Amino acid sequence: MAFENRYSAVDRLLHRLAFATRKAQIGLADLEDVLFRDQLARYELDRPLFITALPRAGTTLLLELCVASGTFASQTYRHMPFVLTPLLWKRLSDGFRRFDTPRERAHGDGMLVSVDSPEAFEETAWIAFWPKHYQGDRIVPWQAAEDDRMFRDFLHNHFKKIVAISATAGNGMADRLPAPPRYASKNNLNMARIAWLTRHFRDALCVIPFRDPLQQSASLLRQHLNFLEIHRRDPFARRYMRGIGHFDFGANLRPVDFDGWLNRSQHRDPAELGFWLAYWLAAYRSLLAEASERLRFVDYDALCLDPRSGLERLAQFIQSDNKHAFPTQAPRIQAPSPHDIDYTSLDKALLEEAKALHAHLAALAVVD
Repeated sequence: MAFENRYSAVDRLLHRLAFATRKAQIGLADLEDVLFRDQLARYELDRPLFITALPRAGTTLLLELCVASGTFASQTYRHMPFVLTPLLWKRLSDGFRRFDTPRERAHGDGMLVSVDSPEAFEETAWIAFWPKHYQGDRIVPWQAAEDDRMFRDFLHNHFKKIVAISATAGNGMADRLPAPPRYASKNNLNMARIAWLTRHFRDALCVIPFRDPLQQSASLLRQHLNFLEIHRRDPFARRYMRGIGHFDFGANLRPVDFDGWLNRSQHRDPAELGFWLAYWLAAYRSLLAEASERLRFVDYDALCLDPRSGLERLAQFIQSDNKHAFPTQAPRIQAPSPHDIDYTSLDKALLEEAKALHAHLAALAVVD
């Protein structure tokens, strides 16, 4: 189903209203804190999990595996469009709760989504509180020392609200586990603020998947061109993705400017593979600098070759309370179709740097 056919006129109106009222939703979120104080007091924010990376590395699937284990909670498309006030929106929208058939997402990559598919939408909060980081053609990374107490409190409470919704859903495994689910976020832009997250969430764990740099870069290029066409064809699709903070591809593209790489790079055209390879190198070089015992690199290509043991190691690292649920999901891990790549036009020095960094990441990924 094409993107433009997935949202009715009423849906589009609600989304426009939600995107135009972020600041009002933040105020309503404070009201949520009061109205649902007793319910929220029953939950602690325990070891939140942040899955992040440059896109096209398997982050969505890893989030789905975590949520399917019954031990993690995430926002879903059902929480749209008023994602900053999830408890109030749930109470209002339950009266017209709908179900739909899973369908292929707009990426055209075989991943199926429905209103109950997990997704992290907290990027809208980052946009509302930190507008200076979202510049016209790029996103400026966060520094660990940057602080905003109001935002920290908001984000902490927001995560607890998602845990509370999941814990009381009664339609999965959450009600049969010894502890409430933990919050899990799959947000690619969290790669721009790993140091900030690990400083302000002291028991957080981070999972960062990666793929062969050329194949991942080729996939990034393909999706950029795909979304350029989608955004050209349907302005609502562009507004929608900008509204939820998806700046990964298309007309909304704003790459993260890791260590000022954009101004130094000779590869400035996102319609060319060299741009995405340079972005891959800048992103994973920055992420590698954040390596610690609380951060695990996951070699997605290796995971596809031996999914069962790879998922066992993942479950161990994220300290899942339902570890056996991960290897049983091994059949869901499928290797992406390889891209045919023309090597002749690639910057040889850039390619060698990317290969060396990939080898370093692969070595780290096998260490438990």
